[in-house]
Amino acid sequence: MEELVIRDADVVDGSGDHAYRADVVVDGGRIVAIVKEAADAGCQRPKARRELDAEGLVLAPGFIDMHAHSDLALLRDPDHSAKAAQGVTLEVLGQDGLSYAPVDDRTLGEVRRAIAGWNGSGDDIDFDWRSVGEYLDRLDRGIAVNAAYLIPQGTVRALAVGWEDREATPAELERMRQLVAEGMEQGAVGMSSGLTYTPGMYAKDAELTELCRVVASYGGYYCPHHRSYGAGALEAYEEMVALTREAGCPLHLAHATMNFGVNKGRAPELLSLLDEALDAGADISLDTYPYTPGCTTLVALLPSWAGEGGPQEILRRLADEGTAERIRHHLEVTGSDGCHGVPVEWETIEISGVGDPALGAYVGRTVLESARARGESPWVVARELLLKDRLAPTILQHVGHEENVRAIMRHRVHTGGSDGILQGAKPHPRAYGTFPHYLGHYVRELGVLSLEECVAHLTSRPAARLRLPDRGLVREGYRADLVLFDPRTVAAGSTFEEPRTLPTGIPYVLVDGRFVIEDGRRTDELAGRAVRGNPR
Repeated sequence: MEELVIRDADVVDGSGDHAYRADVVVDGGRIVAIVKEAADAGCQRPKARRELDAEGLVLAPGFIDMHAHSDLALLRDPDHSAKAAQGVTLEVLGQDGLSYAPVDDRTLGEVRRAIAGWNGSGDDIDFDWRSVGEYLDRLDRGIAVNAAYLIPQGTVRALAVGWEDREATPAELERMRQLVAEGMEQGAVGMSSGLTYTPGMYAKDAELTELCRVVASYGGYYCPHHRSYGAGALEAYEEMVALTREAGCPLHLAHATMNFGVNKGRAPELLSLLDEALDAGADISLDTYPYTPGCTTLVALLPSWAGEGGPQEILRRLADEGTAERIRHHLEVTGSDGCHGVPVEWETIEISGVGDPALGAYVGRTVLESARARGESPWVVARELLLKDRLAPTILQHVGHEENVRAIMRHRVHTGGSDGILQGAKPHPRAYGTFPHYLGHYVRELGVLSLEECVAHLTSRPAARLRLPDRGLVREGYRADLVLFDPRTVAAGSTFEEPRTLPTGIPYVLVDGRFVIEDGRRTDELAGRAVRGNPR
């Protein structure tokens, strides 16, 4: 007898088609039967060792978080309710061009310092891997939800070239090509870049094109955090479309927003650009989170020249009075490339986390608020915080526009991505709330998307981008990565004031047919594993 039958569920199967009532049978980690009420009226209903009454609940494929920063959190926190409780059954890691494989001992230390604000220092982690394959093997020991991995181009550049702002030599470029090929062969699904983060931002288009050609040869995709989301945002999007067309590589645009005052109301221009490319045959998708503020590290706002040489050189430059004044001028007057070419507005920069608990008084306040309380200039406060916390502070950047958010989420190639940074005392609520916020706020309350449309955005579309033949739909033979939620009550519990509050209305989540959320509570199941791409 089969393991489980989910009885009388309203199945929203991920295809975008209308919901239907059915019994869904799960066995051996897969969906083995779907018995539709109308088609099988009068037939004997399926039996199983366990029956779950899903009356009033929607059964959907598990949600796929196309932009996650859980690279260490999955290892550090077996509970991982931040994502499991949202109905997320697969996360895509290795984002924004910086992560922890492939590395050598030197590069690992540099990367750990550079992205401590995203993932913590890692002092509590046994870094017993160096290659992409070894990292995926580490995930295979058991994690809360499944995970796929993008090769981080900035880390690859740090390993082959260093943190210098210069073109790669032919030998260095060939080394990067080899590293990308090895990562793809070992199971990565594509490559990411952080083109406003050092050292990835030092790569010219020709270098990126060569690496994308390697990715494309393995059936992967390129996922850039491109060169600007502010001044020059449209030009930055155009650059990525042209680059991947030249390389013959599929493109997935990370957190595809149009931010800052210069881009208010300009989402239709972006969508027109994408539609033109799609109609011409380009393979493009994108992800967004359903909130207006962004989230990154405070150090990311600095001009690229300040980051040359790596984290230790940044600290040295910040400590030097003359160099620090140059940094301030680029930030506040010129508009640094790290701040997307827009002069920083300190009233929009809210400190969301620090590495040193002694600096906790800064958290939850904008840099301008802290500066006024101290009678100092905002730059004095920001500089001091960077130095004392050794580049660890994370920030919320209140620079988005609701009309842009809604327009982009309606697009035909849109998918969901939390961009969830789980560090800090007050992380962005998207880390705990992205997927129920889509379903509760933008579907039920605002009607921006229908329920069937939204579920497709969060399931089958990302599965297609990841080239996963047996995930993203409720189909016989598919993996039993499933979520059951109440469409009348599903909502994000997380807010900017209480960002770590879990969602409501999601009582059951299954990964590989095993309950990781049951009756609204996290079980002790570690059902997740690495989801590998297909090598040549």
